[in-house]
Amino acid sequence: MDVEEKLELIKEFAEEIVTEEDLRHIFETNNKPVAYDGFEPSGVAPIHFGLLRATNLRNMIKAGVHFKLYLADYFGFINNKLGGDLEKIQTAGKYFIEVWKACGIDTKKVEIIWASELMDSVNYWDRVLRVAKETSINRTKKSLTIAGRREGEEISTAQLFYPSMQVADIFELEVDICQLGMDQRRANMLARDVADKYKWKKPVAAHHHILLGLQGLQKKDSDDETLIASKMSKSDPKTCIYMHDNLKELKEKIGKGYCPEGIVEGNPILEYFRYIIFRNIKSLKIERSPKFGGDIEFGSYQELERVFVDKKIHPMDLKSSCAIELDKLIKPAREYFEKNKKAAELYSVVKNLKITR
Repeated sequence: MDVEEKLELIKEFAEEIVTEEDLRHIFETNNKPVAYDGFEPSGVAPIHFGLLRATNLRNMIKAGVHFKLYLADYFGFINNKLGGDLEKIQTAGKYFIEVWKACGIDTKKVEIIWASELMDSVNYWDRVLRVAKETSINRTKKSLTIAGRREGEEISTAQLFYPSMQVADIFELEVDICQLGMDQRRANMLARDVADKYKWKKPVAAHHHILLGLQGLQKKDSDDETLIASKMSKSDPKTCIYMHDNLKELKEKIGKGYCPEGIVEGNPILEYFRYIIFRNIKSLKIERSPKFGGDIEFGSYQELERVFVDKKIHPMDLKSSCAIELDKLIKPAREYFEKNKKAAELYSVVKNLKITR
C-alpha cells in the first residue's frame, strides 16, 4: 500500500488532520507508526465506541499503524466516573475490551495499556510536571473540556492535573498519531505546542467526528459547550444508542429523535447514516408503501441527503430505515455477549453500575 492510499484511509474518517503534510511525512518515513485512542471506562458502550471508533481502528490497522488502546482508568478516577471507584472503573475497562472484540477487532493486533500501569513511574510524573510548567492555569482550565467539563464549572484540584497528564500520555506512549475525537482537540494542540518547546516528537492529530445524541444540536454560548451538550452521552439512555439495544429499543429511541423534514444541520439520524451506516454498506434500500412512492435505493450518503433535503423522503421512513440498519450492525455484538460467558458477566456488572460524572 502506498502513502496516498494510507492517507485516504485516515481521511475517510478524520474530520480534521493536524497536519496532513506531517501525516504524509510519517507514512513516508515510518513503516509502522504508532497511534492511540484513549477513553475513560464507564457505563455501557454507545455506538460511537463500538461502531464508529472500531471502524476507525480497522482503517488504522489496514494502513499499517501500530495501535495502542489506552484505558484511562486513573483519569476516570480523577473525573469521578462511577463514583471515583477505581475497581469499578477497571471492570468497565475490561468490559469495553470485550465490546471491541464483539465488533470484530482482533485484540492481538492492538496493544492494550492501562493508565494506572503507565503512571507507575517517576519519569511519567516528571513528564507531567514539565508539561504543566509550560501550561498556564487559564489554558489548563479551558482544556478541561476534554474531560467533559464546562468553563466555570466547579472542579477539584486533581482535575487540574487532567490536561497535563493527558498530554504526558502522548509522549510516554511514543505516539506518532493521536486518533481521538474533536472533543479532545485542545489536548492534542497543547501536545504539539509542548513538543516544540521541549523538542519532543510532535504528534499528528487525526480528529474524528463526535456523534450527536438523539436530541440533536444544542446551541450554547461557545463551540466547546455546544459540543459537550450535543454529543451522544452514555449517561443519558433517552438520547444514547447502546451496543446492546435491540430492534424494538432502536425503533422506539430513534422514532423520538430529532429529524425535522428536509433539515440536515443538527440532524442526528442523518449523522448515523453518514458516519456509521454508509461506512459499512455499499448501498441502502428504504422500503416504503407504494402509495408513498415505493422502495427507494441509494448508493451513497450524498444521494440520501440530497433526496431528504428535497423532502422526497419522510423523516419516519428515514428513522425506520436507520433503526433497521443499525440493528444489523449491532446484532453481532449482542450475540457475542449472549454467547461469551466472560463478556456477559462483565456486561451484567457494568449495566448495574451507577453513572456519575
